[in-house]
Amino acid sequence: MASVTLNEITKRWGDFTAVDQVSLEVRDQEFMVLLGPSGCGKTTTMRMVAGLEEPSEGEIFIGEKMVNDELPKDRDVAMVFQNYGLYPHMSVYENIRYPLKVRKVDKSLHAEQVRIAAEKVQLGHLLKRRPRELSGGQRQRVALARAIVRTPTVFLMDEPLSNLDAKLRVNMRAELKHLQHELKITTIYVTHDQIEAMTLADRVAVMNEGVISQLDTPERIYNDPANLFVAGVIGSPPMKLIPGKMREGTFEHGEFSIKLTRGDHEQCVLGIRPEDMEITRPGDGIFSAKVYSFELTGESTLITVILGDERIIVRGPKDYRVEIDEQIGILLNPENCFLFDSETRQRIRI
Repeated sequence: MASVTLNEITKRWGDFTAVDQVSLEVRDQEFMVLLGPSGCGKTTTMRMVAGLEEPSEGEIFIGEKMVNDELPKDRDVAMVFQNYGLYPHMSVYENIRYPLKVRKVDKSLHAEQVRIAAEKVQLGHLLKRRPRELSGGQRQRVALARAIVRTPTVFLMDEPLSNLDAKLRVNMRAELKHLQHELKITTIYVTHDQIEAMTLADRVAVMNEGVISQLDTPERIYNDPANLFVAGVIGSPPMKLIPGKMREGTFEHGEFSIKLTRGDHEQCVLGIRPEDMEITRPGDGIFSAKVYSFELTGESTLITVILGDERIIVRGPKDYRVEIDEQIGILLNPENCFLFDSETRQRIRI
């Protein structure tokens, strides 16, 4: 196994910079997730590690070896793609075996290695089928088995669950997490889905406009976002961001104010998560607002209220009920509030 080190890598196409001086160390056996919206540079970064794109600047190391000039086939990485990339005319067995043929592994070893890889993803009983006879989740497991059979130094996964329905994604997340724990192979996983990032990663690199906005464990990124971008990406529903001003230690919005004991800032943004607000009777909270919508999710309720020009989502207990257009009170705990500078977009800390 090996670590992966990116040393100030940049990728340009003409005047467009897709990745801008990114430095990152993926530790040996670590599950690293690159998270961000389309166009943020996450897939380009992974493709440079794979050797499918050449960096304009910077160095890429796999273990102790710089691989900038190495061909993809010589980097000892295995890729799993969003679209599976299976050969439709081949059986599951032949699809999994294909990397062994390409690498000229002794044919007498093929059957056993394919069997072991297939069993790890619960495909041992489907080896004779063709891809068209499989479900989406089964096809993705074939792609995983094909990567596993190579016993690579590094797994590279580019949004491998995007084509699956919601239930399959949940099942496959669990399988991926267990598989990586069992195989102990360094993994770089690209996704725009923050739930995948939170559930799978040892650490998350949140990317935006070609740079890493924050690199940390999922828990710290959720509980301690470094800037407005990260605050708005992580969480479902995401953190509510409310513009206002800080005067004499009090955050002031057109509809409410709250004491935060922090310095004055002419333009700032208050951040609060839906689960960190408390529903109370009108007049008993920091502010009162009219209910715009009510959603029962099963384990909780989501109540959207209108406050001036803002729509604010509050997470309530699963047995809470309220009518649309009813007035409710919202209580904010200052300890659960985040504050950001409107200009720099960075966290304001005490």
